[in-house]
Amino acid sequence: MKTNKTLLSLAVACSLVSTSAAVNAAGFQLAEYSATGLGRAYAGEAAMADNASAQWRNPAMLTYLEGTQVSVGAIYVDPNVSIDGTTTFMNNEISSESKDFAHNAIIPNLYISHKYSDKFALGFALGTNYGMETDLGRDFAAANHGNQASVYSVEANFNAAYKLNDSISLGGGVRFIKADGSFGAVTPPQTGAAAGTTLKYMEGEDTAWAWQVGSAWQINESNRIGFTYKSEVDLTLEGYATGLGFLLPQGSKKDGSMDLALPATAELASFHQLNDKVAVHASINWTDWSSFKELVADFPGEKSNTIKEENWEDNYRFAIGSTYQFDSKIQLRTGIAYDTSAVSEEHRTATIPETDRLWLSLGAGYEWSENLTFDAGFTYIFAKDAQMQENRVKGTLPMTDPSDFGGEFEGEVTGSIWLIGVQANYKF
Repeated sequence: MKTNKTLLSLAVACSLVSTSAAVNAAGFQLAEYSATGLGRAYAGEAAMADNASAQWRNPAMLTYLEGTQVSVGAIYVDPNVSIDGTTTFMNNEISSESKDFAHNAIIPNLYISHKYSDKFALGFALGTNYGMETDLGRDFAAANHGNQASVYSVEANFNAAYKLNDSISLGGGVRFIKADGSFGAVTPPQTGAAAGTTLKYMEGEDTAWAWQVGSAWQINESNRIGFTYKSEVDLTLEGYATGLGFLLPQGSKKDGSMDLALPATAELASFHQLNDKVAVHASINWTDWSSFKELVADFPGEKSNTIKEENWEDNYRFAIGSTYQFDSKIQLRTGIAYDTSAVSEEHRTATIPETDRLWLSLGAGYEWSENLTFDAGFTYIFAKDAQMQENRVKGTLPMTDPSDFGGEFEGEVTGSIWLIGVQANYKF
């Protein structure tokens, strides 16, 4: 039983953190909630009120939106991530590489806001904060440590905001999250006739409720500060496990689950209108990745067991941007941001290619009519090259460690990400 739990834990580790190379914020977090903000690298979002999408980052901004508004859009994500290294198996060094292993994705969104009075407003938001899919291939020489992973989530927010006075607005909302994930590992090519055999595969899903709060301080006509906080989301992904690593014959399954906490986040942002043409905005974001300390696996009728320590650390994001009102119809945006890694060099492994990222963004808005506007954004993300290794796990029995099924791995992940988004906004 302990052997089964150990292997399930390792499979979970491979799945979740393999996705981190593909996503665009720290860990397996997604930052892309609207094309409007994309064009300024999401700088100052908790203090911005462009359209109904503003409630996603700060529900208090609903009080700044007039009438009824609808905003809908999508962002196309094109990650170009590769891993290159060496697997050592039975005293032989084997080249291990996987090119462009993170899948492309389209991230849609929908937002609705309605201002009931000068002081009270309601909103609905539909989007995602976490998710991506990777596939390193069955030919990857380190596939025994993990060769595929996916994490998908959909989140609906129900928000309300109240304007206390001319300076202070408060907002909050409930969040409903649906998430599922799948992950696995197979024996790599160097194992000969056994190559491609499923060592471990697991998939599961769950739903959960969470909450968020926000505030805005209108210092004067030209300056505003916003603060927002999203709670941690506690999930138990329930599904099944299969594979030889669970001592199961090929094709048979076993019920299993794993607790997963999507971390709490906070943002402090500012907006400054310098003159009739130019505004600048900035933000600092914090994500509580230090809560991701360990992995715990569960099978029905068996005692929970903490198997593998991860020791992630809190992540910070710094962004600054500018908006330029070119004329009465066209608005131009730009921004730069820096994401710090959620894992230190000491704890980075082959299945945790987490690293620092630099964002460069451009965007534009066009007023088609008094009621209809369009936004577009473009971002290029430079990911810092990161060294990694996947060695024998201390304290495990010989045949419970993935290195026994193909060797130990050491290498480097490199990559970049393109993002292109469009948004349509209508006021009633």
